[in-house]
Amino acid sequence: MDATIAPAAALMGEPTRAAMLVALIEGRALAAGELARRAGVSAATASAHLARLLDGDLVTVIKQGRHRYYRLAGPDVAAAIEALSRLSPPAPPPTGLRQVKARDALKRARSCYDHLAGEAGVRLYASLAERGTLVADLSGDRVQVKDARPFASLGIDLGSLERQRRAFARTCLDWTERAPHLAGALGAALLDRMFVLDWLRRPTGGSRGLIVTADGRHGLAERLGCVLTEG
Repeated sequence: MDATIAPAAALMGEPTRAAMLVALIEGRALAAGELARRAGVSAATASAHLARLLDGDLVTVIKQGRHRYYRLAGPDVAAAIEALSRLSPPAPPPTGLRQVKARDALKRARSCYDHLAGEAGVRLYASLAERGTLVADLSGDRVQVKDARPFASLGIDLGSLERQRRAFARTCLDWTERAPHLAGALGAALLDRMFVLDWLRRPTGGSRGLIVTADGRHGLAERLGCVLTEG
């Protein structure tokens, strides 16, 4: 390998910065104050850590007037965080009802940077593969579309996605389910459409867990062959 992983690993390995990166993996841009709250540190401490993440090209900043919002620098950073999550020991079991609910919500459905993850994401990919809509290559990483009709019915232009500079479609190993879900440009487009169609909603309070609506369960089953239980 020509590249060294030490600088990026050192930036990700510090607990406060790791907490900030995990907060940002939901794909939304967050203010420094919110990231400080999530990491449990002061505003000054958060600013110092964010400066280091910016210098290391792990996050980017969006300026809106006097406000600054931070987000991950791209899908490669999100993939690295997900990979580290799978290598890390399990988190301590939740100790209260609120923690149990948060854990279960993450397991059911969540955003992994810009695509759907959790049980919902894994079941969606499995359903599309079982129907022959998607076919993975021999490595299991790259994915081809064999039937474009389900995506066209949702208003997704596959041609425009294929012209993007990022991977068109690939699998991402889900860290809670230990099974693949769909990532890449196609995974991102699907998640966007599910928000537009009100199949998915973000809960209040900044949780990464996503809410699958009644319309979402119906639409996923009817359009994409993915049956989800209520929860």
